[in-house]
Amino acid sequence: MKHEVAVLLHNVRSAHNVGSIFRTADAAGVSRIYLSGYTPRPIDKFGREQAAITKTALGADKYISWEYQKNPDSILAKLRKEGWHIVAVEQDKRSVDYRKYVSKKPKLFIFGNEVRGVSSALLNKCDAIIEIPMHGKKESLNVAVTAGIILFSWCCVFST
Repeated sequence: MKHEVAVLLHNVRSAHNVGSIFRTADAAGVSRIYLSGYTPRPIDKFGREQAAITKTALGADKYISWEYQKNPDSILAKLRKEGWHIVAVEQDKRSVDYRKYVSKKPKLFIFGNEVRGVSSALLNKCDAIIEIPMHGKKESLNVAVTAGIILFSWCCVFST
């Protein structure tokens, strides 16, 4: 049985990464994308399209529902009240291998800043923290690549 999946991008600074995640989320069947902090939006506050998001999303920004809130707390509170499991994707002493994480609830996956990751304040508001194990010399992947791995794993592999 397939379970609903949504994404929260908090303080992701690159419009190219945001557009890429929109495209991946649409392809994986994600129901909604939430944007918060200084994450760029497909439509700016003046009603103009963000060219870099539009270019990398290849139209997915027009097909997938999205919402912006400066502070992610209201998003988390609303979804938690509706029975969602809040899951950060971050390297942390509390994180577990994403392949071992199990939940039957609808899931909100949180992806954070390209350099600093998901803040500890936001991590403390999550039901789970998962990570992709690294086997090389580098400690992390690009946020859009990470989102692709997690979203396709949950939307197309683990939930079927």
